[in-house]
Amino acid sequence: MNFSRAMVLAPHIDDGEFGCGGTIARLLAEGTEVYYVAFSAAEKSVPSGYPRDILRKEVKEACAVLGIPQDHLLIRDFPVRDFPARRQELLDELIRLRDALQPQLVLLPSAIFVHQEHATVAAEGLRTFKMRTILAYEMPWNNLTFTTTCFFPLEEEHIMSKVRALKAYRSQADRAYASEDFIRSLARTRGTQIGVSYAEAFEVVRWIV
Repeated sequence: MNFSRAMVLAPHIDDGEFGCGGTIARLLAEGTEVYYVAFSAAEKSVPSGYPRDILRKEVKEACAVLGIPQDHLLIRDFPVRDFPARRQELLDELIRLRDALQPQLVLLPSAIFVHQEHATVAAEGLRTFKMRTILAYEMPWNNLTFTTTCFFPLEEEHIMSKVRALKAYRSQADRAYASEDFIRSLARTRGTQIGVSYAEAFEVVRWIV
């Protein structure tokens, strides 16, 4: 199925690239219009030595690498650690985005996340987009469980775009899962499951044919 418009929901800046950066690159290459929505710039969590707005700058660079137009990058200002308490505000914003952009495909975090903010975006995203195709992306360091029920085969160019996009996040470079080795290894593992070189896996939350 070809999607004319997709929306990536990232609780924090960089979650979208980690969870589905290769798929974003593939969708864009196939002509899909992709919107990237980050709900927090995680300013409370920026490592020492970096300016508070560093992630805002880095995500612009990362999206440019992937090919997402700057006006399709939407950054909201929900404070980290406060998502559950602001569930209604988040839902209201999601409804505004749905009505304004009308995506056919929504990529969001898995609901089985140990991170409370990912779980909140997943729950409110399902509530908002229940009449759209929804796929939940994988982040093994935060997934309690993950069921691989959908795969996007990827080419080397898609993986390279993901790697290059994540390298834009210099403030996050010390995380083990930000390394090119890890990114490629996970993509090879998912590719092996379906007999291709690389893939990203998703949980099917809702599929509308």
